[in-house]
Amino acid sequence: MSHTAPSRPAPRPNILDIDHYVPGKSGSGHGKVYKLSANETPLGPSPQAVDAFARSARNLDLYPDGAATRLREAIAARYGLDPARIVCGCGSDDLLHLIAQAYVGPGDEAVVTEHGFLVYRIAVQAAGGTPVVANERDFTADVDAILAAIGDKTKIVFLANPNNPTGTYLPFDEVKRLHAGLRPDILLVLDAAYAEYPRQNDYASGLELVSSHDNVVMTRTFSKIHGLASLRLGWCYAPAVLCDALNRIRGPFNVNGPAIEAGIAAIGDMAHVEQAVVHNERWLEWLGNELRGLGLGVTPSAANFLLVHFPRQAGRTARDADAFLSERGLILRAVGAYGLPDSLRLTVGTEEANRRLVDALRAFTAGWSTVHD
Repeated sequence: MSHTAPSRPAPRPNILDIDHYVPGKSGSGHGKVYKLSANETPLGPSPQAVDAFARSARNLDLYPDGAATRLREAIAARYGLDPARIVCGCGSDDLLHLIAQAYVGPGDEAVVTEHGFLVYRIAVQAAGGTPVVANERDFTADVDAILAAIGDKTKIVFLANPNNPTGTYLPFDEVKRLHAGLRPDILLVLDAAYAEYPRQNDYASGLELVSSHDNVVMTRTFSKIHGLASLRLGWCYAPAVLCDALNRIRGPFNVNGPAIEAGIAAIGDMAHVEQAVVHNERWLEWLGNELRGLGLGVTPSAANFLLVHFPRQAGRTARDADAFLSERGLILRAVGAYGLPDSLRLTVGTEEANRRLVDALRAFTAGWSTVHD
């Protein structure tokens, strides 16, 4: 029996089963653009971080410290952590992929939530594993549904808290209840990319769980409140054995020198962070109230964005709104890939952007006589 030889190299079949991650749009081609699609901070990075980045240009010919030692020490000093239990990466996405690579293989499963960050599924599939989806309740992770999705093949549970793109969060007591229901050989990954934003008293990023258990890791990013999205910088706090595994498989220089220097400066500028928190708190509430007043559904958010819901009504759908806003230079995030075809995600922007958005949606919704949930 003869076999036809392949005509070209072929990737593993599971790789071609992965849906592309499509980021939010960056522009519309219509004059001034207000990009409210990527959850970037409207305040920009700390001036201290910008200065540190500029100074680092003198050393572009040198390899960076592969262990990002000074950055890990700066993070540890800020949060009272052991720097040996911190691993830095090229954005938290890098770390999520490394975690999946280290703990998931063919035949293994990882639990993700219904509207959870899409990178979790991609990372699991890329490692050869199978994502198992746990239903949410009111756009919020459901601990009981997650626990019900656990099986003999489960290796990881991914939880974004607050979640992107819904903005909802689990109180820390619920996170602890979730952890208590897991076998000790299942890793709980707490993605706390937006941890600086929640003001709720019952929220916690998960550092306490990581400090006291061997099967919890927390990931963080400099892309959001610190405004260093272009530099791609993230970190995780994890048990020593997990750090050892990640350090064995990560790229030897997976964090570049300018990112290290800017990150050190950013983590130390708490005044800039607080300014961003105050701005977000004011305009998150204002936007929510204004949009609800226009008859739009808005999911309560603990992050720096809102999930806005549109009715399934001719000429008034989320897709129609997206096109209407784009024509006016207002770029929001379509979230159909997250199973939310009737919604758009709106990043809290500058005062000018926020007011222009509300004015545009007021024009879009003109003539509505009922409130749409």
